[in-house]
Amino acid sequence: MTPAPGLKVLCSFFALAALWLVAPAWAGEAIEVKIGAAHFPPYTVRPEQGADTGLLPQLVEALNRLQQDYRFVLVPTSIQRRFGDLQQGRTDMAIFENPQWGWQQIPHQTVDMGLEDAEVFVAKKLGNRDQHYFDDLSGKRLALFNGYHYAFASFNPDPNYLRKTYNATLTYSHDSNLLMVQAGRSDIALVTRSYLSDFLVRNPDSLGQLMASERVDQIYHHYALLRPGAPISDEAFAALLRYLRDTGELTRIFQPYRISVEAPHD
Repeated sequence: MTPAPGLKVLCSFFALAALWLVAPAWAGEAIEVKIGAAHFPPYTVRPEQGADTGLLPQLVEALNRLQQDYRFVLVPTSIQRRFGDLQQGRTDMAIFENPQWGWQQIPHQTVDMGLEDAEVFVAKKLGNRDQHYFDDLSGKRLALFNGYHYAFASFNPDPNYLRKTYNATLTYSHDSNLLMVQAGRSDIALVTRSYLSDFLVRNPDSLGQLMASERVDQIYHHYALLRPGAPISDEAFAALLRYLRDTGELTRIFQPYRISVEAPHD
């Protein structure tokens, strides 16, 4: 039997209250938890430049507003550097990570965030072009984001491999990749469904010029990785996320970007 929504929120409240009760008695000030922020729009946008836009800053704000035992802060990192920073203790947490992205051998605890996104192929709309255009990538010019792991390429992010095997142009801008496709300089770009949704809101003229694939390259089921010895436990962080989920905060933050909010996997 599924509990009523009000009961779920009440249960989460008691779980959160229990979490506060077991917080360290010596913690006179909030305990700082450092979250690595790597450029991964729309989740994190140019953190190395001091930008505070994106979904991660909104999530951190909600976490800090929720309680006073922990103070979550963003530490700029990069896609290539993020796991090294985690292992060396420069950050306590890597967030919005997926199991295929090379972290299985790194000591960590995982927290299922209950968030799902998908990566799709995007091409220029032409009169006789349909979904079959995405069936075969051979002979097509791809526009990819440098450092990303793509399922169609067996999650191999090596730039030379991608250039040689898939005739790829590698950039650090999804906007540039989509605009190259729109201008006919590339045939296909890969972006998350969330990013494409945001791009089309910002560039309404592109709505009639770009088509997204029904074919999905990969499903992003997001996890947070906590390093051993992190100042917050995986159970405590999961409890905070559960409360944000049950009170509708996660839906408020992520649903406008077509990111599914669901119960974590068992």
